[in-house]
Amino acid sequence: MIVMKFGGTSLESAEALRRMARIVAARAAEQPFVVVSAMGKTTNDLLAAGEEAAAGRTSEATARSERLRAYHLREAGPAIGSDRRAALDRIVDKHFQELALTLGRIAVVAQVTPQLSDELASFGERLSSEIVPLVLRRVGLDGAHIDARDVIVTEARHTRAAPVAEVANKRIAQAVDRLRPGQVPVMGGFVGATESGVTTTLGRGGSDFSAAIVGAAVGAREIQIWTDVDGMMTCDPRVVPGALRIRTLSFAEAAELAYFGAKVLHPATLLPAMERNIPVLVLNSRRPEGSGTRIVAERVPSTSAIKCVACKRDITVVDVRSTRMLMAYGFLHRIFEIFDRHETAVDMLATSEVSVSLTIDNAGRLEEICAELRPFAEVSSEAEQAIVCLVGDNIRKTPGVAARAFGALEDINVRMISQGASRLNLSFVVAGTDAPRAVRLLHQEFFRDADTALFDGGENLAEEALEGKQA
Repeated sequence: MIVMKFGGTSLESAEALRRMARIVAARAAEQPFVVVSAMGKTTNDLLAAGEEAAAGRTSEATARSERLRAYHLREAGPAIGSDRRAALDRIVDKHFQELALTLGRIAVVAQVTPQLSDELASFGERLSSEIVPLVLRRVGLDGAHIDARDVIVTEARHTRAAPVAEVANKRIAQAVDRLRPGQVPVMGGFVGATESGVTTTLGRGGSDFSAAIVGAAVGAREIQIWTDVDGMMTCDPRVVPGALRIRTLSFAEAAELAYFGAKVLHPATLLPAMERNIPVLVLNSRRPEGSGTRIVAERVPSTSAIKCVACKRDITVVDVRSTRMLMAYGFLHRIFEIFDRHETAVDMLATSEVSVSLTIDNAGRLEEICAELRPFAEVSSEAEQAIVCLVGDNIRKTPGVAARAFGALEDINVRMISQGASRLNLSFVVAGTDAPRAVRLLHQEFFRDADTALFDGGENLAEEALEGKQA
């Protein structure tokens, strides 16, 4: 069995839905288990409708819901065929009647509570996971819907629930066992439920995570992540159009990239796959003939010093200085206990004798955190920063990587520096406005002589980087 996850852009239109069906049909002999995101930007629209309902703008919320309803009928209709139109109408009517009730409850309480947020956000995947089996039937496959809320059992933590692995694994296996021979299961990603049946979500981007959970539960041969890019790239191609495709990465390298800004994979995706040693493939649904990027457990040899330049934007740097001359015993513990209590994760950390600098990507609780730090420390923060990160297994054993990086960034102010304990990354904090140029300069420095056995594509790198240097 293989797991095939299709993202929103791979389902956003009638043509995208037809293309998805052809891709699955071409792999029917491999017993695909299909995991789907919401179609297009549906989740964004659902959450926006919830905000409008909470603000008392019920007519605007209703209008947005109606536009979403029309969108699903308009794009799914041609992909399923006229003989299944009645089934599509029933599916869409059922979900949008439930959505109206949810928006009504939000309007009554005048806020989108975490529980209501999960219920609201779940509608996109719930819809697509019932529509896609109809699309598959048009190409001769026996698509079978599996409700993620029946099998992805999670803890009761809304908006970013963690799966209860043992229970979820058992239920997924049972659901697969109930399938008839030849059936293709289709499940919505991102969505789960507590053991008592309350809807939860795994956090934005969680459809990848759902696919990995399923892959681990069924012992899949591989997990395929179908998106709108050719694979994992040496940097964001919107920043460097000549970015190279990475043919193969290790789990450790891919995890670093996912965490530090490479949006192709959700950071949690690789954990279940790593535990079961299941290869993960990142593939382009618009170019299904491509080989994409293969992510494996083993270290991937390369003559290049690094594999990728990643960038994580919208970072806040927090400086915490001890009010004593020297750092007192327990100083770090007190700092991190406060961040932990406010459920705010730290990305990077640098320390000196009397101060700590750290970065966070969610400043929603920063005011409360600073208030608790000030009785024993001086605190300042700076928003709109970015982490630029060099990732690659060779960093740990290649001399001169830092010197080359600083040489490339000689006229860009580096706010903070850190090397991960794994020694797979070397990270810098720069102003958000400097980040695109920093990425271009580093990409030119480290990929001018890229290992052709590991990377392909990306002509005219030198010219593009020169333009970046002059910008």
